[in-house]
Amino acid sequence: MAQRLSGKNFDISIGDILLHVEKSTLSIEDNSATVKDRGVPNGWVDGDVSASGELEVDAQNLNLITEAASSAGSFRELDEFDILFFARAGNDELKVEAFGCKLKLESLLDIDTKGGEKHISKIPFEVTSPDFIRINGVPYLSEADIDGL
Repeated sequence: MAQRLSGKNFDISIGDILLHVEKSTLSIEDNSATVKDRGVPNGWVDGDVSASGELEVDAQNLNLITEAASSAGSFRELDEFDILFFARAGNDELKVEAFGCKLKLESLLDIDTKGGEKHISKIPFEVTSPDFIRINGVPYLSEADIDGL
């Protein structure tokens, strides 16, 4: 049997910073919808799209983001980052790119005084660029979707 991709195979870069994450998510919301005539499906219409996700990082990797924020002047002044999720295992490869991601800090501290677990901070992000998402180099949005933006 061939090796398959798992979360252990992913490298994640935000801009030029290589991050090691404890967990990460990226979700697309596509509000395209089915059109109905007299209650029966009869085609579809385009809807708006959005994408967001979250990075869960330990203190060492939060410090990498903090250094970038310090250079920018503050966390809120951080420029948007392109985020690359890349994995390769055996014959499988997956490359997901999210463009113009605006980071926010959410769950900065979650302290348990009994210890036993590494400290984790959660950093949600929103995709803000019309370049949006590419999966293995294929854009999610069509040329018509981004025409004129």
